[in-house]
Amino acid sequence: MTRKSIPYWHVDAFASKPFSGNQAAVVNVDRWPDDATMVAIAEENMFAETAFLVETRDGDADYALRWFTPTLEVALCGHATLASGHVLLSQNAARDVVTFSTRKAGILEVRRADAGYELALPAIPTEKADPADHAEAIALLGAEPKEVWSNPDGYHIFAYRDAAAIRALDPDLRGLAKLGDAQFICTAPGRETDVISRNFVPGGGVDEDSFTGSAHAVLTPFWTERLGRDSFTAFQASKRGGHATCRLEGDRAILSGDCVTVVEGRFYLEG
Repeated sequence: MTRKSIPYWHVDAFASKPFSGNQAAVVNVDRWPDDATMVAIAEENMFAETAFLVETRDGDADYALRWFTPTLEVALCGHATLASGHVLLSQNAARDVVTFSTRKAGILEVRRADAGYELALPAIPTEKADPADHAEAIALLGAEPKEVWSNPDGYHIFAYRDAAAIRALDPDLRGLAKLGDAQFICTAPGRETDVISRNFVPGGGVDEDSFTGSAHAVLTPFWTERLGRDSFTAFQASKRGGHATCRLEGDRAILSGDCVTVVEGRFYLEG
């Protein structure tokens, strides 16, 4: 049996130095492997997300893009999209923007910016929810929020009073995993930044995400309304940490951040 070699990059996204931000693998293929193989590659990487790219010769975007956790395919991933844009733009200094077609999130864009890159994601709205409807999740998070906001696609915001409450959270991750592959986004006003957050997605194979682009696509309309302005600075207070500036432009959440390539090499597959 022959072995196929495909390009691979390990990128720290929403980071200005190695070993911070959120790790993503970027794999560039000429056609999609079967889904089981992509899950196996993602499991081998053991990052929150592995991005798979296929160059498109026609259509509305430069590349088709799919994302996999170590257990499943997801509908939207911000940090691995930023990492993919970083890889492609780093290979071509004359290029300033790259676009991606996705199966469920539409056309996404990464462009060069002063802060590294800007990632355009769909802004995801939420509606105020009755905390009683989320009583099990609140009990598993271990602290009562001021408000709960929710989106039917599985994005749940738990708004707390201050940054100390966010940092003190010690949730029952195994219990949260039983509630499905939802995102449990915990947030409050920040200290060094305008907004602080932590995000738990154990049902999707990621106990606590390092920095979540899709969560900030949810937090962007949520916080711009409360702050009374169209942009804010954000910190995700995971062990690795991650920073972004978030801006609302119409129906788009624009996340600004940098990336660092940590490893570049080849991935070998049989077949």
